[in-house]
Amino acid sequence: MKRKQYDKLLKPLQGELVALQEWVKASGTRLVVVFEGRDSAGKGGVIDALTERVSPRVFRTVALPTPTEKEKTQLYMQRYLAHFPAAGEVTVFDRSWYNRAGVERVMGFATSEQVDEFLATTPAVEKYLVDAGIILVKYWLEVGETEQEERLRARVDDPRKTWKLSDIDVQSFGKYYEYSRARDAMFAATHTDWAPWYVVDSTDQRRARLNAITHLLSLLPYSAPPREPVVFGERQPVGDYVEPRLNAVRVPEVH
Repeated sequence: MKRKQYDKLLKPLQGELVALQEWVKASGTRLVVVFEGRDSAGKGGVIDALTERVSPRVFRTVALPTPTEKEKTQLYMQRYLAHFPAAGEVTVFDRSWYNRAGVERVMGFATSEQVDEFLATTPAVEKYLVDAGIILVKYWLEVGETEQEERLRARVDDPRKTWKLSDIDVQSFGKYYEYSRARDAMFAATHTDWAPWYVVDSTDQRRARLNAITHLLSLLPYSAPPREPVVFGERQPVGDYVEPRLNAVRVPEVH
């Protein structure tokens, strides 16, 4: 999709996201949106499009680093639950507790017993969250093997993208079908009536962003609360105020 067409379609969707935001605040809704997928599937781009025009005080993005030694001794879900929303908030997870079913499984960071326990207990945990009134939406971004390789290789020499190419990405490069098996097992165990998985084709990243946002909006019974008319008062007169020469270092104008 061309950029001009994408921008034209994205603008009204982002307006609807603002309406969603106001509904979340007014209704006290607690919304959790999980984005998972293969390396380079486009999770960050979808999240950026989803959150760039709404308030970070309402839409909070969570991308947790490697667990600390202390966190490794806690209940597995504990550090994720600490970021769950209060009333009137949305938490967007850029990867989530499903790390255990994906990268931790494939790369050997979790034992087979730990993975089996996770897959067995997660549906019940998510049922508890949903029954407690949290709206939980889970997306998996799917990208094919050839497209994924092109995106990963493009990160090597692009200074804007090199930070995205982690050591784990490099080590995972040859394990495409191990990740496929892990994904399949994860879907089989955790795709439930109360917390289903929604798969987004991210071959075209711009279309993926539009499709994911459109779908999310379609799931929620939101409507923007009515707004009072905005009336600006008169500006105060300058009076005896004199603009000083600011005692600070000015940024050079090089552009």
